[in-house]
Amino acid sequence: MPINKFLQEARKFEILTMKEIHRFTDLRDTHVPFSGSPHRHPYAAHKFILMADPYCSSLYYEFNNDDIDFVEELPSIVNLEGETMTMVLVWVKKKSLAVRCSPFLVDSQPSASRLG
Repeated sequence: MPINKFLQEARKFEILTMKEIHRFTDLRDTHVPFSGSPHRHPYAAHKFILMADPYCSSLYYEFNNDDIDFVEELPSIVNLEGETMTMVLVWVKKKSLAVRCSPFLVDSQPSASRLG
């Protein structure tokens, strides 16, 4: 499946909800922040994709919606054609299961000693 299917223009991201956080230090103790451009997951409504740098990299994260307790809106970024992308900072619960996808160069078949 080509990565271009995941690269889509960001729209208002309605499925994330903000919960009241009493103190910022409490949030830092229980969550980890990730920044990027949010996108709907192409087939799982209970997940979303966060593109770390939507114009320069193919690195993206996949999170469950229930693992997000707080979202901060960041300044949007603009490319040379004037297209803007919404950027957010999401606070993910520590010990949550997530997926990180990053590109790599396919060069040769790995040996058995490098697979472990």
